[in-house]
Amino acid sequence: MTLVLATQAPGEPEIFASVQGEGPSAGMPVAFLRLSRCNLACVWCDTAYTWHFEGDNRPHRDGETFARKANQLELDEADVATRVAVLGQNRLVITGGEPLMQAGKLAEMLKHLPDMRVEIETNGTIDPPGSLDIRVDQYNVSPKLAHSGNPADLALKPAMLDRWATDERAFFKFVVAEPGDVDEVRKLVKTHMIPPSRVFLMPEGTDSETLRAREEWLVPLCMEHGFRLSDRLHIHLFGDTRGT
Repeated sequence: MTLVLATQAPGEPEIFASVQGEGPSAGMPVAFLRLSRCNLACVWCDTAYTWHFEGDNRPHRDGETFARKANQLELDEADVATRVAVLGQNRLVITGGEPLMQAGKLAEMLKHLPDMRVEIETNGTIDPPGSLDIRVDQYNVSPKLAHSGNPADLALKPAMLDRWATDERAFFKFVVAEPGDVDEVRKLVKTHMIPPSRVFLMPEGTDSETLRAREEWLVPLCMEHGFRLSDRLHIHLFGDTRGT
């Protein structure tokens, strides 16, 4: 069985070591594994090369599509595990795309790894099978708000939001572009009884200037509603680049 990965360059899988840039583990040294494919299509997605391939007519603000052959790579699960292990980190972040689209294969890959803590970044629409769930220490769940361009019936599934709200390993990370987006977050938090202490608000943006400008009004809203702020450290450190 093989996993479908994103690439840093043609033929080079996006497996690398860095610091986590977002959410509750921000600043921690980690190994990253970025998978390809996604079941949603956010108009502002900064990893569109994982899903917006030639022939995909779903909208994206950049209007760019990517050649599948250059941006997607299949590797055996044991090979992926070996590449992760040699990075020498004790924490793995699995991101995408939407990693849970390959949940069964991920579960098999994790069996080959040495003992390490595992985070999965997900849009929250797919329920992980038990074979994977038992191997995950933390979920970074990022439900997509209306400004993402995804229909609510695809992006915000009530039963799944309830499922994540009751899982203490799950932290919620909402991408926010304008103050009105926080009202949508507050409604979801109230409806699904999500503890505010597990909710992060993160500004949408792929450059430091935009992030800082949005954080100026986002910080007071976090303080007012008891939410946590997530910056995007990798953008400040490395820019909007792959493998960082």
